[in-house]
Amino acid sequence: MRVALGSDHGGFHLKMAIKEYLDQQGITNHDFGTFNAESVDYPDYAHKVAAAVAGGEYDRGILCCGTGIGVCIAANKVPGIRAALCHDTFSARAAREHNDANILTLGERVIGPGLALDIVATWLQAGFSGGRHARRVEKISAIEKQYRGQEDQIPACCREQE
Repeated sequence: MRVALGSDHGGFHLKMAIKEYLDQQGITNHDFGTFNAESVDYPDYAHKVAAAVAGGEYDRGILCCGTGIGVCIAANKVPGIRAALCHDTFSARAAREHNDANILTLGERVIGPGLALDIVATWLQAGFSGGRHARRVEKISAIEKQYRGQEDQIPACCREQE
């Protein structure tokens, strides 16, 4: 399994604890930044991780910010991403089994590192159940397809600068 990691300044320390855990478990991972606790914009890092997962470079991604909300919203804008914000192991397991979540988001200011690592372990070990859940995930993909190709409706101020 290959895991993409990312955070803003508010999730930097939690991301580093998760990276250490992944390294100890022998799980291949890549840190897309940020690389210190100086203020940055979370959408930049959420986008890097989500693009890497959606593009197939990585099997899953883990994103951290202060609450986990911002990176979750940003990552879910990338087609093919099903990011889930989890604060407990039950939700982490369900996110994989029922929703085939390919990105886990966590909030450093919301949960401690011990619980976060339990959530990460549960989420990484869980698999997608398929069956009736596959039909629902397919419906999510169909919704995404309805909105593809509408990039020209994005205000110029929000488009990536070249």
